[in-house]
Amino acid sequence: MQLPDTKLEEKLWARGIKYVVGIDEAGRGSLAGPVCAGAVVLDRDTELNILVRDSKQMSKKNREKAYEYIISNSLASGVHMISSARIDSIGIQDAVKEAMEGALYEVEKMLGNKVQYIIVDGINVMSIPGYSMYKIKEGDVKHYSISAASILAKVTRDRYMESIAQKYPEYCFEKHKGYGTKYHTDAIKKHGPCKIHRKTFKPIKNMF
Repeated sequence: MQLPDTKLEEKLWARGIKYVVGIDEAGRGSLAGPVCAGAVVLDRDTELNILVRDSKQMSKKNREKAYEYIISNSLASGVHMISSARIDSIGIQDAVKEAMEGALYEVEKMLGNKVQYIIVDGINVMSIPGYSMYKIKEGDVKHYSISAASILAKVTRDRYMESIAQKYPEYCFEKHKGYGTKYHTDAIKKHGPCKIHRKTFKPIKNMF
């Protein structure tokens, strides 16, 4: 299994770019709930945690451990969620961009400075105006700050879905986190969509 490193961040630091932020999102393809972006700025002296990797490759227990480490050991970090209603209103691409901008704002508020360079997972994400931005295929696998951001995004979103599951127990959001499993789609067919379902996403928009 490939572990992320900081070689890219180190190259940017060597160019005098101090504030490099890694950004990633969670929940883009879900049928329900928000999309969430995480953002992390490392310090040059940050000790890397061997648990940190692409959040999808981690157990829930290790994600929770890594989440606490990242929060405590990063120069700055932030998360931001965009609701399902907003996703239906503006589309998922723009919603992901808004989530990234929100997470970036939280980072800059913590830093007290403007971020100088963004590295982000995915080559199809929208650019954020006013920033130098490098879009990387499998960035969450290769680059530590993006991996760290992916963990913040996923843990934050998973916690939300586990919490909202108590309000809508018939869908078992705590198990599938809103993704299109057979159990979830069967539950939608039986009960109809609830307030946090994305009405513009297939198969929901074709069902009703």
